[in-house]
Amino acid sequence: MLTQAPRGTRDVLPADSYRWQYLESKMRKAASEAGYREMRTPVFEHTELFLRGVGDTTDIVQKEMYTFKDKGDRSITLKPEGTAGAVRALLEHNLYADALPCKCYYLNAPIFRYEAPQSGRLREHHQFGMECFGAKDATVDAELILLAYRLLSELGVGNLSVNINSIGCPNCRPAYHAKLKQYLAGKVDSLCADCRNRFERNPLRVLDCKVPTCQEQVRDAPSILDCLCDECRAHFEKLQQCLTLAGIPYRINSRIVRGLDYYTKTVFELITATPQGNLTVCGGGRYDNLVEELGGDPLPAVGFGMGIERVLMLLDGEGIAIPEPRLYDVFVTYMGDNWQPAFALTQRLRAAGLRADMDHCGRSLKAQFKYANKTGAALTATIGDEEAASGTVKLKNMETREEKTVPADGAAETVRAMLG
Repeated sequence: MLTQAPRGTRDVLPADSYRWQYLESKMRKAASEAGYREMRTPVFEHTELFLRGVGDTTDIVQKEMYTFKDKGDRSITLKPEGTAGAVRALLEHNLYADALPCKCYYLNAPIFRYEAPQSGRLREHHQFGMECFGAKDATVDAELILLAYRLLSELGVGNLSVNINSIGCPNCRPAYHAKLKQYLAGKVDSLCADCRNRFERNPLRVLDCKVPTCQEQVRDAPSILDCLCDECRAHFEKLQQCLTLAGIPYRINSRIVRGLDYYTKTVFELITATPQGNLTVCGGGRYDNLVEELGGDPLPAVGFGMGIERVLMLLDGEGIAIPEPRLYDVFVTYMGDNWQPAFALTQRLRAAGLRADMDHCGRSLKAQFKYANKTGAALTATIGDEEAASGTVKLKNMETREEKTVPADGAAETVRAMLG
């Protein structure tokens, strides 16, 4: 067990990390173009934050959180989602006092959920999330949906569909709860144990249950869209207008409620069709009451989360190869005891912004060339006795076999020219 990663976790190895960096660069670019700035919050928070924010009727709180007592006997939880921590940071550092809206994103943020590991779902996974605080208009809901859709499309994720719904607000949701409970009243005995508990405390959660028997019982359940108040209905209609104006295809799915209790009004999912069935690759919505529930003044907010491992898995499924960067522009080789000029040249090349390295293992010159070729180095720079005495270096293009002997002091410029 000492040399085996815990179940549900995965190492990102040096040979694979460039794929993550590629995705991260695209995500940062998409966020910055819309004025979102990075926020980094701790891996763990006080457990109460998630009990109050996520909701104690959710699967996350009831079954999936990694919670423990620290040495001060405080209850601590590894964060199971990113939004609650972002709201806590907003309140602690008074970000709401700055010019609004406050737009932020988090990237490669570790998320922990104790659940059965499966394809695209790990106990520790990493998210790209975006949050916008202080904007109540449906245009910002649409902004985030469009940003996620375009990002995934540009990366190459195919068969994407945008699914949207409105789950109302505290003004209109009680009427729907009553209507839903009336529908479910004769079906309670057919629900799973969790949903029988949810029936009284939060019947909306029954719609989100993944147990097949529960899904069958809610198949003909009333739609919350029929119970929206005027404000929520107008907000949802404006969201649809924005998506239509942007030319993004979408469908209304009244069964989307998301797995977190803090959502209000808009909820959405970006779904891709795979040979194994539909897969949610991004999900989010509006949470206008969460800031107030966590101790702040009322502040509207909306956001989404996107699993990085899942995106990489989908790209693999599409056969999309992420371009692998070259490890070295130039590899410095040397003969005999000429390690000092080789070391100095390596540092000079790096100072000029080139990717360079030299042999650190005492290999023969032949073995150094073999290693340079294995790493994919574009050029080699060789220093033998003659080059060391004359202050020169022999450059060789490993593909074309072209060779040039140049002064070591000016080698960087020649390397750039040979690289094209």
